[in-house]
Amino acid sequence: MRVAGLKRAALSSWVAAAILAGCGGSQPPIGAPGAMPQRRSMTYRLLPASSYRPLFRFRGHDGGNPFAGLINVNGRLYGTTYAGGTQGYGTVFSVTTSGKEDILYNFPGGLDGATPYAPLINVRGTMYGTTLHGGMNDYGTVFSVTTTGAENVLYRFHYGNDGAWPYAGLIALNGILYGTTFTGGSGCGSYFNCGTIFSVTTTGEEKVLHSFANGSDGANPYAGLLDVNRTLYGTTLGGGANSDGTLFSITTNGAEKVLYSFAGGSDGVYPQGTLISVNRILYGTTSAGGASNNGTVFSATTTGAEKVLYSFGGGSVGTEPFAGLIDVKGALYGTTGYGGRRGCAHKAGCGTVFAFTL
Repeated sequence: MRVAGLKRAALSSWVAAAILAGCGGSQPPIGAPGAMPQRRSMTYRLLPASSYRPLFRFRGHDGGNPFAGLINVNGRLYGTTYAGGTQGYGTVFSVTTSGKEDILYNFPGGLDGATPYAPLINVRGTMYGTTLHGGMNDYGTVFSVTTTGAENVLYRFHYGNDGAWPYAGLIALNGILYGTTFTGGSGCGSYFNCGTIFSVTTTGEEKVLHSFANGSDGANPYAGLLDVNRTLYGTTLGGGANSDGTLFSITTNGAEKVLYSFAGGSDGVYPQGTLISVNRILYGTTSAGGASNNGTVFSATTTGAEKVLYSFGGGSVGTEPFAGLIDVKGALYGTTGYGGRRGCAHKAGCGTVFAFTL
């Protein structure tokens, strides 16, 4: 059955919340990227009109709803759209910095994949990504695509022990691709199961490195992985000692270790964004919890010493940082999904962009 892209996205978020409830956790506000601080830390200024210009506006048949970011390959920008295209199941596209767009591939749904949610990565001139749906019984795929549009499905998730619904993108380490699935796996025994960490070769050989058990090891990884000196780091939305999510490490051989279990309250809950590393310290956000239950910015060492750096206060300051952070010359930048000024459709505010000085 064909489902419109946006309706499908909403369904995925609802299912994700239900999965967490089924795995013993609360229902976090699963959303798109974001992050934020207090008024004194917030960057908020309008740029001159000449500083901003739309390069391209999607029209549906050429793609729609680009939820993921872009990558730069030899001066040309490449990305994915969750919906739109000739079949309505999303696209891979390129666009020049002057605004000329080309559709490289239209996802047809079915076994080929549908609705890519995460960004692409470039490995020696070939791009790799995931689709959230399509493949075997609509549980998602890993695919490759060349800059000329030759697409190939490397792996179709079965929703068995191998996982299902890869919300996050991939990273590459020594020619092997690594990622997470939000559900599936053999770990927790619930109807939906609690997610996996997997590897897949560029020829399509997939291996589950870890199945989350919804105990102290966590459940339902939503974010991607981070490589720090050949050890992978990530977060889970649920599970852990307090069912509020975890920070974990895993080797490429599958030795997983929980570094920190979020404790709720002022400590923060539900880390959704992918981590970053600055001078071997990990930084991330939680989409809820903190002093006002509006989310946090936190740091952690690679051995698990965690510290809340900022608790979002809501209102004009911002609330619910769904996405991760970026580092620009020693300052962290991010977004919050809500809060800030009113005037958009959501009564909780239109969201913010913020800066946080380390």
